[in-house]
Amino acid sequence: MVKDLFERIQNNKGPLGKWASQAEGYFVFPKLEGELGPRMKFAGKDVLNWSLNDYLGLANHPEVRKADADAAIEFGAAAPMGARMMSGHTKYHEQLEQELAAFVMKESAYLLNFGYQGMVSIIDALVTRNDVIVYDVDAHACIIDGVRLHSGKRFTYKHNDIESMEKNLARATKLAETTGGGILFITEGVFGMRGQQGKLKEIVAMKEKYNFRLLVDDAHGFGTLGATGAGAGEEQCVQEDIDVYFSTFAKSMANIGAFVAADKDIIDYLKYNLRSQMFAKALPMIQTIGSLKRLQLLRDNPELKDKLWENVNALQNGLRSKGFNIGDTNTCVTPVYLEGSVPEAMVMVNDLRENYGIFLSIVIYPVIPKGMILLRVIPTAPHTLDDIAQTLTAFEAIREKLENGTYKEIASRTKVDLDA
Repeated sequence: MVKDLFERIQNNKGPLGKWASQAEGYFVFPKLEGELGPRMKFAGKDVLNWSLNDYLGLANHPEVRKADADAAIEFGAAAPMGARMMSGHTKYHEQLEQELAAFVMKESAYLLNFGYQGMVSIIDALVTRNDVIVYDVDAHACIIDGVRLHSGKRFTYKHNDIESMEKNLARATKLAETTGGGILFITEGVFGMRGQQGKLKEIVAMKEKYNFRLLVDDAHGFGTLGATGAGAGEEQCVQEDIDVYFSTFAKSMANIGAFVAADKDIIDYLKYNLRSQMFAKALPMIQTIGSLKRLQLLRDNPELKDKLWENVNALQNGLRSKGFNIGDTNTCVTPVYLEGSVPEAMVMVNDLRENYGIFLSIVIYPVIPKGMILLRVIPTAPHTLDDIAQTLTAFEAIREKLENGTYKEIASRTKVDLDA
C-alpha cells in the first residue's frame, strides 16, 4: 500500500518545526519594525537590536537611500525583463561586475540574484561526477545543498582542522587519480555562527602538495576584513590564491544579490553554465544600481570599517573581561556560549527582550549540540559604546538567572518539554 506523501510531514515537523506552536512569531519569524538599525521596535516596544548583518550601516545611509529611490523612479521594479543571456543584460550590470572584480582583486566577476541559490549553482557547475569535493563539516547550508547535487564523491573534514583537511585531501587525491577527475576544496572566509575565519593561509599552503582548486564563501568577510575590506583572503594575504571567490550583498552591502569572481576563463564558463542565472530573471536595476553606490561607499569610506571594529573590539573585550565564553572568534560575529536547555533558552530570550530591551538571535540544537545555548551578537558601525555597556549589564543579569535556576523554574511551569 502506498503511503500518503504528507503522512511523514504531518507526524514529524522536524527538529526546529516541532517548536513552531511555542516559538513562531516571537522566537522565530519575529516582526521587527521601524528603520533598519540598532534601535527598532519589536512587539510594540523599543529594543536594542543585535541581529542585523548591516555591518557598515549602509542600509539607511542617505546616499544609499537616494540611489535606491532614484533607480526605482527611473526604472521601476521590473527592469530589466528577462534573463541576462536573453534580454536582461545592461551596462549597469557590466559596470558592477567590473568594479567588484577590481575590488576583490580578481580578473572577472559575475552577478548572482541570490547568495544561497548562487552558491548551490556554482558548485553544480564547477564539478562533474568524476570530480571530488572536500569541504568543511560546518559549512553553510548553501554549500551543503550544492554538494548534495554532486553525483560524484565528497569528503568532509573536521571544522578548521588542518590534519583532517590533509587526510581528506589525500583520500580525494587517490580517488581522483582513479576517476580522472579533479578536486574542489570548499571553505568559508568567515563561519557565520562561530565567527572564526577559515584557515585560508594554511589551505593555500597545501596546494604545494595537493592539486586542487579553492572555492571560498566570504559572505561575512567581504567589507569587514582586510586592509581595504576585500575580505578574509586579503586579511590573510592569500587573496590571489583563492581560485573562486564568492560573496553576497546581504551583509556589508545591505542589499539583495551576490557575485562570484575568478579568472576570466572561469567566469566566462560560469556565465554560460550557471543554471540559477541562465534560467532566472536578471538582478533588478534597483539592486544593481543600488549596489554600485554601496560599493563606492564601502571603497571610499574606510572609516566605516574602522568604526565597526571599534565596536567589535569593545564588545568582545567587554564580554571576555566579564568571563563570558565567546570561543575563538576573530571576526565581527560574536557568539556567546552558555549552558542550558531549549526551554531555558526561550525563557532567557523572552527576559532579554521584555525586561532588558535587547533583541538578538538565539541558536539552539540542532544547529549546536544539545545542552548549549548560543547568543549570536552582530555588532555594526552604527552601534554605540552605550549600546555595548547596556548589553554587557544585561548579559551579566541573565547569566546569573540561568546559573541559579531561575529560568529552569520558570520553564518548568510552562508547557515546554524540558527533556528537549
